[in-house]
Amino acid sequence: MAKTYSDLFMEVRDAVKLMNLEELKQRFDKGDIKTLVDVREKDEFRGGFIPGAVHIPRGFLEMQAENKLPDKSAEVIVYCAGGTRSAFAAKTLAELGYSNVISVNPGFIRWKDMSYPVESPPDLTPAQLDRYSRHLLLPEVGERGQEKLLKARVLLLGAGGLGSPSSLYLAAAGVGTLGLIDADVVDASNLQRQIVHATSRIGMPKVDSAEQSLKDLNPDVKVIKYQERLTSENIERILADKWDVIVDGVDNFPTRYLVNDASVFHNIPVVHGSIFRFDGQVTTFIPHQGPCYRCLYPEPPPPHLAPSCAEAGVLGILPGAIGILQATEAVKLILGRGNSLSGRLLTYDSLGMTFRTLKLRRDKTCPVCGDNPTIKEYIDYEGFCSGG
Repeated sequence: MAKTYSDLFMEVRDAVKLMNLEELKQRFDKGDIKTLVDVREKDEFRGGFIPGAVHIPRGFLEMQAENKLPDKSAEVIVYCAGGTRSAFAAKTLAELGYSNVISVNPGFIRWKDMSYPVESPPDLTPAQLDRYSRHLLLPEVGERGQEKLLKARVLLLGAGGLGSPSSLYLAAAGVGTLGLIDADVVDASNLQRQIVHATSRIGMPKVDSAEQSLKDLNPDVKVIKYQERLTSENIERILADKWDVIVDGVDNFPTRYLVNDASVFHNIPVVHGSIFRFDGQVTTFIPHQGPCYRCLYPEPPPPHLAPSCAEAGVLGILPGAIGILQATEAVKLILGRGNSLSGRLLTYDSLGMTFRTLKLRRDKTCPVCGDNPTIKEYIDYEGFCSGG
């Protein structure tokens, strides 16, 4: 005799562990829930969910479970609207090898009726849900992470070789506000590597040219332009705009030391990148957690040992690789995910196609970030770097 839906549901219900809402609420209040899974559809989830729940729609459970629920021995509590889909989901998870799955009955509708805690997802527009859909599939990002990106503010020092790829990928990722500092105009010699600009914009201020590309790529992004050279006189005004991360793409030592000192004074992480001929390097300086730029370079090298790209040349593709690494570091810092390059220097040899990672240590005698700092205000950086 063929089974009815009711027969099938009763079999499934008898085969899985059940939890009522009162027990779930008690454990919720105690913080005794490690993994809570909402298997309702997207439109249901967007109407509200139990705080802390991981969303895996029932139709995608088999496909997404192992990615979003990596520990198959951990307790997994599953709920839906009323308790039916969660029972089927619990049985499916058990068949996938999850050894401790519990289905909640009744489900979210009753939870909400009881005025138990309900959280709403970030208020992303339909266009944003579409644009950032690949981010939303990543458990490490999701809607909350995308919301962080949209609210984030990143200051890019330079709209040139490193600033071009960094700014483009940060804009594409949905970083809500990008600050651009650059006093130069677009020159034909820039276009070999500075991909945010175009031949049609030769002679245009770089900040205006970059803004045009970034807004065309992603209209969500707000661009704040500073068509000026960063100095001790204007840095406080610029940092007053409250930046979460600084992406350093400058090519001169006085500005690097200025940015370092300001970042320590204001407690702003700096993702540093530099390029020379066929080589590049990236690191992240997080004030009061790891070394700063002065720990790595207590003094600038003599000018003849550090010629600029205009003097020594640079492979046009190189800043793309380094700038993208900088953008990746910035996004990780905003999301609070992964291991940053704080305390590590990543070097890249494009000719040998090799990466190396060198350990960096904080210098306890550093005049800026050391135990007894002696530099507590801005100095004469041009004089310092010229040996004066």
